[in-house]
Amino acid sequence: MAVTAKVFCTVSQIIDHGGRVYTLELFPEKQIPRFSPGQFLHLAIDAYDATGFWPESRVFSVASSPVDRNCLRITYSVVGRFTERMERELRVGSKIWVKLPYGDFLISRERDAVLFAGGTGITAFTAFLESLSPENSQRVTLFYGAKNSQLLIYRELTERIRQKSSLFRVFYFCESQTENRKLSAIDKLGRLSVSAVWQLITEPYKSDYYLSGPPGMLKTIKQELLDQSLPQDAIHIDAW
Repeated sequence: MAVTAKVFCTVSQIIDHGGRVYTLELFPEKQIPRFSPGQFLHLAIDAYDATGFWPESRVFSVASSPVDRNCLRITYSVVGRFTERMERELRVGSKIWVKLPYGDFLISRERDAVLFAGGTGITAFTAFLESLSPENSQRVTLFYGAKNSQLLIYRELTERIRQKSSLFRVFYFCESQTENRKLSAIDKLGRLSVSAVWQLITEPYKSDYYLSGPPGMLKTIKQELLDQSLPQDAIHIDAW
């Protein structure tokens, strides 16, 4: 079991993606503990006193690579009071606390993996995707959806992985079109659904399925997978 730690961090960069979606780059005061792709952290805005209780916090998937233990990256959308406070108060140079790692949303290397990512839910997969190499023997298929193409904020990463790993495939879904550009063969206009992708999955009954995204999406995609007669234990959900 991974050893957890509480780490004081400085916000070193804030990227505004539009649509009230942000990426935070955090510089920890000490090397962060080892973690596995798919694990998450607790982030607290208020000061932490080691003699008292951990302050109010919220969990976020660690989007950065486990290889770099001197940097942390998270991406969040503003939904609810805590993330509204993050948007309002956090600036470059702000001091925050995190504790990590937590969670067991780990992708098995034993079977082909089919990933469903909605919006910022992609961050549960980014560290795993960065670990893929040309020598990878596991087939990995990612279905990545967002409200519009601007919010496919990790597309540069997924395209880079696609170029280096022949067994990795990615398809993008946008609920609306925001650019006057022709859709490519891997771009789909519309909401991400199992019916829209089922024919794209190689050997669907020999694969494991991993879901990360908004609660409504998780519920719908899970039920659609079960309707395909997939066993419960083949479906894994990143639900906090």
